[in-house]
Amino acid sequence: MHGPLAGLRVVELAHIMAGPVAGLMLADMGADVVKVEKLPGGDDTRRMVPPRIGTESAAYLMMNRNKRGIALDLKQDAGKDVLRKLLGGADVLIENYRLGTLDRLGFGWDAVHALNPRLVYCSLSGFGRTGPYAARGGFDLVAQGMSGLMSVTGEGPGRAPVKVGAPVSDITAGILAATGILAALQARNATGKGQLVDTSLFEAGIVQTFWQSAIALATGTSPGPLGSAHPLNAPYQAFATSDGWINVGAANQAAWLKLVACLDAPGLAADPRYASNAARMENLAALVADLEPLFAARTTARWLEIFEAAGMPAGPVLSISEMLVDPQTCARGMVVETDHPVLGRVATLGPPVKFSATPASVTRHAPLLGQHTSEVLGELGYASAEIDALAASGAVATC
Repeated sequence: MHGPLAGLRVVELAHIMAGPVAGLMLADMGADVVKVEKLPGGDDTRRMVPPRIGTESAAYLMMNRNKRGIALDLKQDAGKDVLRKLLGGADVLIENYRLGTLDRLGFGWDAVHALNPRLVYCSLSGFGRTGPYAARGGFDLVAQGMSGLMSVTGEGPGRAPVKVGAPVSDITAGILAATGILAALQARNATGKGQLVDTSLFEAGIVQTFWQSAIALATGTSPGPLGSAHPLNAPYQAFATSDGWINVGAANQAAWLKLVACLDAPGLAADPRYASNAARMENLAALVADLEPLFAARTTARWLEIFEAAGMPAGPVLSISEMLVDPQTCARGMVVETDHPVLGRVATLGPPVKFSATPASVTRHAPLLGQHTSEVLGELGYASAEIDALAASGAVATC
């Protein structure tokens, strides 16, 4: 592996999404991420079907590229011994089990820190390791509701709650975990000691509410859903064109004046109801009503030509399939392919962070269940006969 984290050994004792996102971020940047899957069955995303690519879950393939995979039965002492040896030489552990589960198995923070004081132990959970909800299980949907996200998502008041279409608390928790891990590794450079990094889906949802929380803390009133509109700037939302939708972001006065010039609507610039951002926010319904027929007069493509020529921030509302083939997506390497031993060439998303000297890359397909068990155990000093015996006992799985 290449990248800025080359040489870093990460053990991913995690499943489904938040933990695997953290591992994926580190793996893309060059860390040797060893994914430890449970026996029997492996990661639950293997059963999140349809869709499948061949015999494999598309969800599993997406979340686990760039990782090596081993499979252990941690209910067996022999499986625990393998994990203990693996952690003894690792730099990072990522886990997202319910609070207390790994303590009962002998791999809680205290035990692992005693085994390897330099190891950074990252715990992801529904609500964090402290507080009255610490013992609760967590899911993205629950976190979105309790963090306030669902109260500000949707078309307007009086409608059913709507979650963000993507599992943003899961994904954000993984990104926060990766950030925390890197900070803890920097601290280890100074102290020589690892530490516990603790974040949650709940907090990941909360940090998505910076603007809305600013409003609530300042006014004592909770903002509600605004559809595609912005809670602090106007016009900053989607408008229907003659053949689709377009987003425009007039986030400051200069952009507003540029927008009305593009729309050839000087009367709007002179209208006192729209003279400032504060005035536009107070008269948002009237503003939208005035803008809608103007946008509907041309196609999305024509508006994009006009706005691009004027330097006005705007963009089409793309479907996922349209986004995946967009020229900018392709230019940024955000869709790449891996060679899978069973499926052949498999497309996946590329690394979102670019480095000038130590580029991130996707070099491995998502592992088959137990694909690298023999390889990793060999690195830990197990002889071939010992690995065969462990596989025969069911303590590990190989393929």
